[in-house]
Amino acid sequence: MSERYDVVVVGSGNAGFCAAHAAREHSERVLIVEKAPRAWAGGNSYFTAGATRTTFRSLDDLRPILDDLTDAQAAEVELPPYSPEQFMTDMVRVTDGRCDRALAGILVHDAAAVVRWMHAKGIRWKLMEERQSFRVAGKSRYFGNLPLGTVGEGKGLIAQHTAAALASGIAIRYDSAVVGLLRDDRGAVTGVIVDGPDGREQIAAGAVVLASGGFEADPMRRAAYLGPNWDVAKVRGTPYNTGEVLQMALDAGAQPYGHWSGCHAIQWDAGAPPTGDREIAHRFSKQSYPIGIVVNRDAKRFLDEGADFRNYTYAKYGAEILKQPGAIAWQLFDAKTDPLLRQDEYTAPGVSRYEAGTIRDLAARLGLNPDALDETVAAFNAAIQPGDFNPAIKDGVRTVGIVPPKSNWALPLDTPPYLAFGITCGITFTFGGVKVDSGARVLDRADRPIPGLHAAGELVGGLFFSNYPGGSGLTSGAVFGRRAGTSAGQWARA
Repeated sequence: MSERYDVVVVGSGNAGFCAAHAAREHSERVLIVEKAPRAWAGGNSYFTAGATRTTFRSLDDLRPILDDLTDAQAAEVELPPYSPEQFMTDMVRVTDGRCDRALAGILVHDAAAVVRWMHAKGIRWKLMEERQSFRVAGKSRYFGNLPLGTVGEGKGLIAQHTAAALASGIAIRYDSAVVGLLRDDRGAVTGVIVDGPDGREQIAAGAVVLASGGFEADPMRRAAYLGPNWDVAKVRGTPYNTGEVLQMALDAGAQPYGHWSGCHAIQWDAGAPPTGDREIAHRFSKQSYPIGIVVNRDAKRFLDEGADFRNYTYAKYGAEILKQPGAIAWQLFDAKTDPLLRQDEYTAPGVSRYEAGTIRDLAARLGLNPDALDETVAAFNAAIQPGDFNPAIKDGVRTVGIVPPKSNWALPLDTPPYLAFGITCGITFTFGGVKVDSGARVLDRADRPIPGLHAAGELVGGLFFSNYPGGSGLTSGAVFGRRAGTSAGQWARA
């Protein structure tokens, strides 16, 4: 043994840091070990926009953690309440009723408390006006129940977590891949085996928290568990989430749990690199599709762009892109909707953007059949029913008589210039993991806690199936990270 810590946390994303902060409240010596080099630290959390789903009765509930919100700015905010009951309804609805109700209940009822706790640890919050609201009648009207985000997005979140951890005496080691778990004669986990800059070493621990992500960055595991063609999906975030630590937990007797053939995957710029770009981060995402249409290589629509607010459909629509010929598609807009596009995403460097004065010319630039695209757009325009377009609510402005329909925000594409953006499937994280109890203790196949072993973040299975409510990933990481760290710290002290 080279050293001993009370708690060792594997992974330096949001879940790992929350676990470390909580463990530090109950123990003296806490260590975070991170597989990636320091320049790639932060896991997938670094690549997010920082959106964090929480509950509130009104803006007044959030004001204490919104350090920079002025009274004048607050007066222009229209923010509908979002209760734990609504959050739970969303969890059940978007997962088709397959989420673990006990775990989901913990998530939704801890959400408000955990963001306040994170604020006390040094995490700075803001309202995500530019991403989660539209200006309507002089007000910023928030939609989709996701107003809260971190200052500096995912980059800021990880920087703030890191500063807070170091200030509280938590040690962090980078370039340190966990390659094994140490166990005693009773089967309790007593530490980790690490390959670090100085070679292989054993680090003893009173308890271990696994928060090292899923297997989304491993093409072979994606193909094995998610199915055909998932090996060609692009990875939105870190290339270091390749599933080895998850496999170690299973090898140690952890119960596999959740949707192992499911994942969070979105519409991602077709020109993006194979894995995440630390500078562009989340800006390769293309999330304004509800106000446009999406067509495939045959110039045909294939999904309901307006089925719901973007926050409730974006995580499942990446899989729909992967099913299309060539795993590629295009989002189409015109001059009317261009001003409503998320500027950080649709003007990012290297974006796959095309523009033309007619639909037929746009088709030619995309390599599509001009007759086919012209026919698709004409049929869409003709199917739109009268109504008052309002992007901040489900406005019911829909199509009739075409398949698939568009259920909300159906505006005709009839005002040049016409715009198109090439998209493909970008995978964020996988839904399969291990089963944990209310204290985020890892359970074996008989539902018994494995002594000394805890999990948080993407390793926790059972919360999400096929889809998820936007912003729930960071919230889940924080909620179960805090619970895992608390349990681990108490176990190590016992």
